[in-house]
Amino acid sequence: MAPAMIASALLLLLAAPSSAFAPPSVNVASKAGSTEAASSRSSLFASPSDGDDVAATETRTRREVLTAVASAALSALGSVSTPNLALADEDVVTAPPPPPPIEVYPTGDVKKLYGEGRVLESQGNMNAALRIYSKVTKIAPRFVYGWSSLGNAQVALGDLRSAEGSYTEAVDLCRAKNAEVDGEGRGGRRCDDFYVLLLNRGSLRLNDGRPKDALKDLEESAVERGRPDALVLQNRARAREMNGYYFGADQDYSVAISMTSNEVSPFWLRAAMVRFQLGNTDDAFNLLRRVEVRFPEAPEVRAAGAAMRASRGEMDDARALYLKIPDRARLRFVDNDYLERTVAWPPKMKEKLREVSVAAGDLSS
Repeated sequence: MAPAMIASALLLLLAAPSSAFAPPSVNVASKAGSTEAASSRSSLFASPSDGDDVAATETRTRREVLTAVASAALSALGSVSTPNLALADEDVVTAPPPPPPIEVYPTGDVKKLYGEGRVLESQGNMNAALRIYSKVTKIAPRFVYGWSSLGNAQVALGDLRSAEGSYTEAVDLCRAKNAEVDGEGRGGRRCDDFYVLLLNRGSLRLNDGRPKDALKDLEESAVERGRPDALVLQNRARAREMNGYYFGADQDYSVAISMTSNEVSPFWLRAAMVRFQLGNTDDAFNLLRRVEVRFPEAPEVRAAGAAMRASRGEMDDARALYLKIPDRARLRFVDNDYLERTVAWPPKMKEKLREVSVAAGDLSS
């Protein structure tokens, strides 16, 4: 089934600038000290004058050298400390600006553009709606329903892989928004239809042959919904059935049927086959009869009716009903891959249908 279309909403904002640090100035005094030290060291090796002035000259020279070396050392300390400070300043990394807020309600130009997309979608112009929704997600990438609506359009156009990516963006944003409101006390409005986003992605995954991933989404969708919902139950029942959880599937189908008992729906056939798999053959057959009244010529309904009649020992009636299916459609039910992957019948239904196919001559025994 195609995922349900969703209602929508939004908001928008941008982030703050970062700061930068200027490098410190060079300590010019340190160079002067180094020059003085160099010239003083050269005086130590100068030749002294003759006589009694030698000792005094040596004493004076040593004093000058010590003074010059001390001055040079102090200057050197100053020159070393400055580059260290400069490196520390340069190593400081400013924090990245916070991301824009997650938006649930549209505003300004985004609101207008999103509204245009919804009008086009309601008119069935899905290609034009797709272009609009793609633009919305570029302008407001944190807008939940821009992504979910893009996913709806992609599903309608058969691009399931891209649709899953769009639904996942919507699911992740909605989950994060609700965590902000519920857990962090930031205020604002919740993303109240989170369960619909999960339902859409779960339904897509179910139709894309990924029953385990689908069931995970649909279980969470049921929890988020907080009360029985016929559409969630139908899809979760199907996912449980495809994962082999027939008891859980039967429970979901039964509640969904009780909520729609005045109108027979195609999913009732699935419910009947699950009951047959569980051994409740009389209940299964009674439910099937109601489906047959509503959809008497549907090939899958006739095939299921033939299989259940065979299990009741009514092989002649089963074969006659089976042969009413047009040849091309009937031969699909001979293909085990079709039964396994496309219509995904339970094992006992496949077994009984095979018996009918053999009796009708479509299969060899």
